[in-house]
Amino acid sequence: MVEVDNVKKMVLEWVLESTGGDIAGKMGHILGLIRLFFLVPFLRICVNICLFMSLLLSLEWLHLMIVRVLVKLLGKRADKRYKFEEIKDDLEGGSEAFPLVLVQIPIANEVEVYKLSIGAACKLSWPTDRLIIQVLDDSSDQTTKGLIEKECTRWENEGINIRYQPRDTRKGYKAGALKMGMEQDYVKQCEYVALFDVDFQPEPDFLRRTIPFLVHNPELGLVQTRWGFVNADACLLTRMQEMSLDFHFTFEQEVGSSGYGFFGFNGSAGIWRIKAVDDAGGWDWRTTAEDMDLSVRAALEGWEFLYLADIQVKSELPSSIKAHRSQQHRWFCAPPNLFRATFVQMAISKKVSLKKKLYMILSFFFVRKIIAHVFVFLFYCVVLPLTILFPEAVVLRKDGTIVATCIIAAINTLAGTPRSLHLIFHWILFETAMSFLRFKAVFVGLFRAKGVNDWVVTEKRGEYSLNNKTKIDSTAPKHNGVRAKSLKDRILLPELGIAVFLSAFGCYGFFYGKEYYYYVYMFLQVIFLTLAGFSCFGLKNM
Repeated sequence: MVEVDNVKKMVLEWVLESTGGDIAGKMGHILGLIRLFFLVPFLRICVNICLFMSLLLSLEWLHLMIVRVLVKLLGKRADKRYKFEEIKDDLEGGSEAFPLVLVQIPIANEVEVYKLSIGAACKLSWPTDRLIIQVLDDSSDQTTKGLIEKECTRWENEGINIRYQPRDTRKGYKAGALKMGMEQDYVKQCEYVALFDVDFQPEPDFLRRTIPFLVHNPELGLVQTRWGFVNADACLLTRMQEMSLDFHFTFEQEVGSSGYGFFGFNGSAGIWRIKAVDDAGGWDWRTTAEDMDLSVRAALEGWEFLYLADIQVKSELPSSIKAHRSQQHRWFCAPPNLFRATFVQMAISKKVSLKKKLYMILSFFFVRKIIAHVFVFLFYCVVLPLTILFPEAVVLRKDGTIVATCIIAAINTLAGTPRSLHLIFHWILFETAMSFLRFKAVFVGLFRAKGVNDWVVTEKRGEYSLNNKTKIDSTAPKHNGVRAKSLKDRILLPELGIAVFLSAFGCYGFFYGKEYYYYVYMFLQVIFLTLAGFSCFGLKNM
């Protein structure tokens, strides 16, 4: 203690002597040195890291644009490269020309939409004796189980080959249910399996337009179709989701299919060759991205994938912010976790070309699933605002970064969802408001932290007939996976904290800075973050 007191005394004497007793002046001098030698260099490092991530994202964006344009101009779409011959009805030979197809519909308490999904599957245009519909029921509510079983019995009485397969456990979640379904004895004779989540409604000709690709092209393991959305116009939240998902299908899935024969299975509205599933080792629930996991393992076995943009299957978007956030956590947490689990496999695989291997590791996983979500939050919500307080850290026109972002968003929207071009600024602000959730999810997945394998069933409303978009009355009891039961459940402290952080720097910059246009943008960020913080986006939870 004596030595510590002596050190304190020496420091105090040095401060007083060097400033003539002006302690405040000396402290200001010390803070200035800390700013000059520690804070500014650290911020410069952060800016350079963000600029490097921005470069990677820009190169990936250019890569997607160039391949997409070349595919369109040269007519090299994947579906044009593969053989397609319609399977025709044979009055003499009966249905022998049609392969035996299994249709799986996993359900877990989604009582609002089960009738629509089962009904659409039962109306598929395929010989009844060559089609098995399997309803995989993981519902925990016995009343819900009874309703679903009753609906299956009704269709069975109409001559449909439908099997009701309940489980008393949610082990493995969706992957566990699908695996259990594939283990049934009656499935062993099937050649292909089509998967539809409970809110998906395929058109009657779905199988006739997709199965022939698998029949005539033995190298194909998966055919994925595009998602359509019946409730895209329900609210601003659903419009924002539509824009993001349309870009995903228009560019990421199309480029992966046409350029590399690989993309991530979307988990629904797709058909697998059962041999490809078996070669990959079947369904696995080591992550909650069971669909992407199966895609990676099948690709590493040499199977190719085909995306069909012309075939849309209608589905329902989450229309409450709670449901959307729970889905987003799963979607953005699981891929980094899967990347960690499969990196070595991808790197040493001998059945995959170097071109496809680099695409899977760098483009598909590293840039899109990790860098993209880290960059958005770190750059727009942390680093860029901090440069207001430390302008000497970087020479960067902040308003220029916003203009560049708007231009890229406009191009993406024109190609994916042109009807929403007027909403690009809303979309940019909304993506910023959701960025912390995704940023956190990425690191939860990478480090396998608490919540890495959490699975909350996404709330379905079932208020729209998925084939004609007309609103219908739902008399089924409500049984949702996510609800905002109180005001406390609606308050999201991280988003509100970021809003306060940005508003403080925005005010400082407005009064003492120069780039006024950027500060206006910051205040708009604050508005969207505040709305997100109070769960104001979307429709009211049921």
